[in-house]
Amino acid sequence: MDFLVNAVKAYFDRSWSRKDMMSLAPIPQNDRTSLNRVYLTLYWAMMCSSYGSFLHLFWELGGLLPVFLTVASVLRLHFTSPERVMKRVSLLMISAFFFGASVVPFTKYFFTTDQILGFFVGAAISIGGFLYLAMKTGERSIIYLGCLTLACFLMFSSIIVNDLFSSFIDSHTAHLMLKVATMQTLFIGYFVLYSQEILYDACFGNINAVNRTLTIFFHLPAVVIHATRLCLRVKTQRRPTHRIVLKVRHRINRKHADGEL
Repeated sequence: MDFLVNAVKAYFDRSWSRKDMMSLAPIPQNDRTSLNRVYLTLYWAMMCSSYGSFLHLFWELGGLLPVFLTVASVLRLHFTSPERVMKRVSLLMISAFFFGASVVPFTKYFFTTDQILGFFVGAAISIGGFLYLAMKTGERSIIYLGCLTLACFLMFSSIIVNDLFSSFIDSHTAHLMLKVATMQTLFIGYFVLYSQEILYDACFGNINAVNRTLTIFFHLPAVVIHATRLCLRVKTQRRPTHRIVLKVRHRINRKHADGEL
């Protein structure tokens, strides 16, 4: 945990520490309002992405057109004045919707499936947990630990479902469920650290919820790609080891056969 916190501190170059994250002191009201605004905006962005992925599941909306529409809406959002808050929020939701429909080809390449709806829904539920705890309590330690507990619950529940319903769910589907739960846990861990960054910046002024949401939202592909790289690295490391074991067994069997002759 200390290594992860230090790595994020080195990336953001800030002066907050792990003690600040686990502080029992209540969050100031202005900082709490900014944090809730970011959580609420991100929650609805995740819901729009889930809806876009849901429509692709039934109507096959994925392709080049949603990709172009996502880029166009993000560019339009970038050139919109920060004073026009409602227009920027609407453009953010539109870009999130088309992003949910356009990300399907990448997930199909990495996970051999185009049903990535569960990942967006799980992320939306996790963000909703952050929002609920932030509205109920002002202690950051309760918010962070509660949402990390939710992430662990999602991961272990997928394992339990795999064990209980192994006769009804094939191994490929169960493996996919475990991958999705693992990536959700990685994203929630990243989001906990980024929430501390939001609280740190809130001490110096108001937080632009749309810009922060856009930053967090488009870090999702980075989390997915990094998790995929780790999975591929583990597979490539296992293959040479498996080959060496087979060669050793083959030599031992040949020696036993020669001894019997």
